[in-house]
Amino acid sequence: MLVATPTASAAPKKIEVKALKLVAMISSKDDVAGFVLSARSIILFGTAMNRSFVRAVDLNAQELWRIALEPNSPSIATTGAVDSAGNIWIAGSTSLLRSTIAPTPTSSPLNPDGVVNIPNSFNPALDAVALWKIPVGTTTAILYSAVQSAPVLITGIALDKNGISLVGLTQSIKGSSGFVINANTAGEFSKPLLIGTSSTTLDAVVRHDDATLTVVGASGESLGGKKTVGTVDGVIIKISKSNTVQSVVRSSAPKAQRNWSSASPKLLLGGDVITGAKIESAVTKFSSSYAPLWTYRFSSTGPVFTLGSTYALFFSTAAITQLSNKAPQKPAPILLAFDAKGLITKAFSTSVEVRNIIGLSTNKELGIICMTSSPDSLSIFVLG
Repeated sequence: MLVATPTASAAPKKIEVKALKLVAMISSKDDVAGFVLSARSIILFGTAMNRSFVRAVDLNAQELWRIALEPNSPSIATTGAVDSAGNIWIAGSTSLLRSTIAPTPTSSPLNPDGVVNIPNSFNPALDAVALWKIPVGTTTAILYSAVQSAPVLITGIALDKNGISLVGLTQSIKGSSGFVINANTAGEFSKPLLIGTSSTTLDAVVRHDDATLTVVGASGESLGGKKTVGTVDGVIIKISKSNTVQSVVRSSAPKAQRNWSSASPKLLLGGDVITGAKIESAVTKFSSSYAPLWTYRFSSTGPVFTLGSTYALFFSTAAITQLSNKAPQKPAPILLAFDAKGLITKAFSTSVEVRNIIGLSTNKELGIICMTSSPDSLSIFVLG
């Protein structure tokens, strides 16, 4: 008779946290909202003195060019993308009816759900969607715009060969409504779709090959017949080809404030979970039918950025079980890589002083780029 003797299995080896390589620092006091990558250039966009701008630098932080997107009207630039031809697209809000500096906002910030990546102020003068195209090989911006009936804030963009989708929020009588609008590459806008009536925000959008959309954000009201579970729920909404709400999936954390603030085309989502004084970053990979395939929650603060089906970047505030690092003495950015089963395979961090994470992006020329900000400068990192 054969007797099988169990053998002790070694504990999984903890993953070493490698250093993100700091390649350049950029002196900047502008309000940089984000960046995109175009060939070997890093394209920064944001707002300075009520005027939106775009600024191109190389990997050594040498400025290549800078332009004002809307020099004669108040405007903000809040999100951007680069298409397959190399054209740069920047989206935000502007005022087509005002040629003077916008007044100081008198209303309270339009951020009912406490979503962390929404600007701290909302200017009621900015009532037109703005979409700027900078054709490849040029530094001249072409403005496409669509006036709305209420102030609008654009927070996410997605594009493909068939068109462009923008999401955000707009002011409603009761608070805020989620906002979805599409445009073709000639800058012709469709009628916007409003989701919710009082406390819904949208932060990211994914375009699918069948012309449907996935939009994500947060809501403290019933949507599509689905009532709230927590104080505020993270929501995943399917938009049909005919621009109607097809389905709504809500987060399921009672008494929590949740949101999904980022979504990659591979449906790797990132967001916040706030339960009392406890703050966590949620990273979840979903199937095409929005079933969770794997998920994590990490002690953190601040936004979460996802990339592809592999990477998530956020501020870590505690030791992570799978990693060899100790608990950070203060919040520190950490970049994690996951495999197809959701196992953490790589980890990167930095000891450079960081106030905010600006973003995470990649292209074939520059590889993976992380950008952070401190009070007077921006830091550009690559994988070490």
